[in-house]
Amino acid sequence: MRILHLLSQRPELTGSGVYINQMIQQAQARSHENAMLAGVPEDFYHQADKIHCRTFFLRFGRDLPHPVTGMSDVMPYPSTRFRDLNEAQLDAYEQSFAELLHLAIQDFQPDVIHSNHLWIMSALTRRLFPDLPIVASCHGSDLRQFRSNPHLQKRVLNDCRNLDGVLALSRIQRDEIADLYGIDRVKIHVTGVGFNSQTFRWAVKDPNPPLRIVYAGKLSNAKGVPWLLRAFETLGDPDLLLDLCGSGTGPEKEQIVADAHKMGARVRLHGNLEPARLAEVMQAAHIFVLPSFFEGLPVVLLEAMACGCRTVATRLPGVEEVFSRLQGNGVCLVDLPEMQNIDTPLPHAENAFVDHLATALREQVAVSRENPRTSPCSEAEKLLARYSWDAIFEGVETIYRQLHTAQNTSQ
Repeated sequence: MRILHLLSQRPELTGSGVYINQMIQQAQARSHENAMLAGVPEDFYHQADKIHCRTFFLRFGRDLPHPVTGMSDVMPYPSTRFRDLNEAQLDAYEQSFAELLHLAIQDFQPDVIHSNHLWIMSALTRRLFPDLPIVASCHGSDLRQFRSNPHLQKRVLNDCRNLDGVLALSRIQRDEIADLYGIDRVKIHVTGVGFNSQTFRWAVKDPNPPLRIVYAGKLSNAKGVPWLLRAFETLGDPDLLLDLCGSGTGPEKEQIVADAHKMGARVRLHGNLEPARLAEVMQAAHIFVLPSFFEGLPVVLLEAMACGCRTVATRLPGVEEVFSRLQGNGVCLVDLPEMQNIDTPLPHAENAFVDHLATALREQVAVSRENPRTSPCSEAEKLLARYSWDAIFEGVETIYRQLHTAQNTSQ
């Protein structure tokens, strides 16, 4: 089968970037032919050793005058927000991708198109190529864009409803997609997201001080990092270290870095890390924390669990669906604060959230010191086996084949 993979932003540094690379690698391992179309900065260097397929790049800063338009309002690289584009800029955005899509499809002749995000790229592709089988993966950030940009919903609704298939991260997200977009539930498949089990592997923890807590993700408010720093500061334990892995842009990142520096050597800023290096940090850590206010199904939780970390995470719907069985057995879920919008807590709820986060961290610290983990529990092993990339792609490939067969039957 010939599969064209689409992503409107960089094929790296974010969850959807990891996802598209893994889909390509897994497809290649099963002898499918692949091509990728993505939006990248003008100076983006394509590392052929990482993406072994035909590539088509729209270069922001050259083909379009502004930086890459990101699916999150804060990206780990210079970006433009969809909410800041005027109608003329949005039209130019669609036109530029439309021209590249025509070129890619004429050149590659795909049997199936796998787009990422229920947003403008997927809708545009459906509109331009009504006769090609198209499936789109939802990553969660697209649902946030849909809610926070009602003026753009008209650009995506009808065409996303006409996709041949949608891949959801969880059952809860499937219902959310159906309710928001009006997509027939029959077309929405829960395939999940995977982690690299070859890179992220179990490691026995050093029982000697310091005890290490790690966060990995964007340095942004939506990820809850400022409140994590406040919670960590209240712990006041000199034998605790916090590793912050990831980057961001703009005032939010600058404030987070300034707050981290106030705690001196107790907080380490690592920046963006290659997967192998991130795995090393997780393997050395005892606890992983993800205080995010909005996620689909965060792959970093799977990666951290595979590395033997106990986990503190906010009780997001997708997180609770997947990890609730492990509560009290390495996983501690913290209730979300009362929110004023999708990813911003109400001011009066912030202190209580910091307190709850600090309490959860204290509990995991105490357990980690009393009972250093030497092997994964059976429930964790079963969960991790279900979320290997090999297992995830097996479900995705089944949908590819169904769409391809249906296409051939109809011709």
